[in-house]
Amino acid sequence: MKKLFSTRYTENSIAFSLLLLRLALGILMIPHGFGKLTKFTTVVKEFPDPFHLGTTVSLSLVIFAEFFCAVLLVAGLMTRLVVIPLIITMGVAVFMIHNSDFFGEAEQATLYLAGYLVLLVAGPGKVSMDRMLGN
Repeated sequence: MKKLFSTRYTENSIAFSLLLLRLALGILMIPHGFGKLTKFTTVVKEFPDPFHLGTTVSLSLVIFAEFFCAVLLVAGLMTRLVVIPLIITMGVAVFMIHNSDFFGEAEQATLYLAGYLVLLVAGPGKVSMDRMLGN
């Protein structure tokens, strides 16, 4: 009970928290990207194109972020680099696709965006491939 109300933290608790955040955000994001990847020809017909790059390019960039970058995030490999496409993707979803409706349609994307921003600033933590490789 004493530990529950303590304001102290340890390096291990921070590392464990970052591991949980990385795993949760990555594992929960992978199905979004995988679904788009496996149903590419169906999804591309109705996919938004906010930057006028073409729906095929826009969808490909989102799949890259939501699937491939999320897989690398789970592994903790190139963490700060792979969260950048995820931040951009969630930023576009929140501010352009859902018109900044933070407490409505954009709520889920806003939560992802916040988590990815934390990982960009804090890094992957001790339990990651980045740490094992010495980055």
